[in-house]
Amino acid sequence: MEPLRPLLLDVELDELPAQAGRSYRREQLRGWIYRRGVRDFAAMTDLPADWRDELAGAWRLDPFDEVTRFGSNDGSVRYLFVLADGHRTEAVYMPYERRKTVCVSSMVGCPAGCTFCATGALGFGRNLTRGEIVAQLLAVAWHQGFAPTEIRNVVLMGMGEALLNYDEALAAIRRMIDPRALDLSPRRITLSTVGLPARIERLADEGLALTLAVSLHAPDEETRRAIIPTAHAHSIERILASLKRWQERTGRRVSIEYTMLAGVNDASWQADALAGLLQGIRSHVNLIPFNDWSGSGFRGSNGAAIESFRARLEARHLSVSVRFSRGRDAGGACGQLSLQGAAGPERSEVVGRRAG
Repeated sequence: MEPLRPLLLDVELDELPAQAGRSYRREQLRGWIYRRGVRDFAAMTDLPADWRDELAGAWRLDPFDEVTRFGSNDGSVRYLFVLADGHRTEAVYMPYERRKTVCVSSMVGCPAGCTFCATGALGFGRNLTRGEIVAQLLAVAWHQGFAPTEIRNVVLMGMGEALLNYDEALAAIRRMIDPRALDLSPRRITLSTVGLPARIERLADEGLALTLAVSLHAPDEETRRAIIPTAHAHSIERILASLKRWQERTGRRVSIEYTMLAGVNDASWQADALAGLLQGIRSHVNLIPFNDWSGSGFRGSNGAAIESFRARLEARHLSVSVRFSRGRDAGGACGQLSLQGAAGPERSEVVGRRAG
């Protein structure tokens, strides 16, 4: 069996091949890949034909053997990607009136094991490379029919804990914000974490004005450790200290993610405790209605409980909103990503398959 060619998207921009040392050829290649989103060397018509053949024989442009699209009634699209080694991962495209947003994965599965999250129930498969992370954006743009540079918001909230795949996730982010690639503003990139203090502090020193989203989900250690099995490794107090360091270094407010679970974390005293914890931290609290999935064992808080929780936070002068979950009927809402294939929604379509 012929060995798998390396993925060109894993190569840093300054290290891309250039025919016979001609740097302008490297710039042309960059433009075709990241600005125009071309997925076939043969389509790069201003490159010499012999060099296109040489590139095609040495490199892969696309890490996905198969791409399946699951459409939602709200216009969102869940993408299921089959990687060259047979592993699978997912991304979600969410169109809004004034922006195109893509939620990408940093791993196959997730090691955090949050009990209310379908991805956590899968366990950990492997880390994705920087190229495989960026490729999700390029693939979504290609299959939706627009240029990659039209994507103006990216959230690393798909499968995986991005800060446990730190080097590859950060390299992917730097590729996204590079003016020679996708030219995204760092402020339009959100990185989600379950709360890893040392990694948050390391991220604070990177000089990137990202939006940091921390999945807290409970204000007390007992509840948090019950629903997030890995939470015993880091106390809430230690996480909050790292968020203060983040704000000192970046000046950016923190997004606090809080999934509302009936009878678990939606009591009035928990709202008051959360408000107390966040005093002195510039934050915005996202209350997330629970998106059910088969076998979860949880119920979402009802509308009255969510509204009461929100009101108690606002009474303590916190910025808070209730998230509207998109893509729910396609298995693409927050906490639902679980590699649903044939058993998933009927509105599906295989839109890409590698020849051979």
